[in-house]
Parts: sequence; C-alpha cells; structure tokens
Amino acid sequence: SGAAITTELEKAGIPVVQVTSVLPVAKMVGSNRVVQGCGIVHVLGDPDLPPEEEKKLRQTILLQAFETLKKQAEA
Repeated sequence: SGAAITTELEKAGIPVVQVTSVLPVAKMVGSNRVVQGCGIVHVLGDPDLPPEEEKKLRQTILLQAFETLKKQAEA
C-alpha cells in the first residue's frame, strides 16, 4: 500500500508526504506526513469540477503537501 511505501522511504531517510483519501489507514500504518486528498480514484482532483476550479483544488492540495514536507516527521 502507499502507506507502507511511505513508511519504508521515511526509514531510509527520504522525506515523504502521502496524499490520500484514506487518512486513518495512512496514520494507522505509520505515515507521519499525510495530506487529505479528494477521493480514492481522483486523489489530487475532482473531475466533476470545471477545469479552473479543479486546477485551484489541485494547487491547494499540492501546496499543503509542500508545507507538510517542511515539517519534521514524528519519531
């Protein structure tokens, strides 16, 4: 799973942010830097939105992920 990969990359010293729609699972597996995505199929967007709104949504999620990446992972 994505959460397991994230955990292993962190153990190897590679900072990772996981964007997921299943936040509790990511936390349960041990992911430290997690950002809430939109949905299981379209984690970084919403195809039902008009193109400009979806672009803003994607930018918001990615900016949140970049800010989360700056934070120190919990031990």
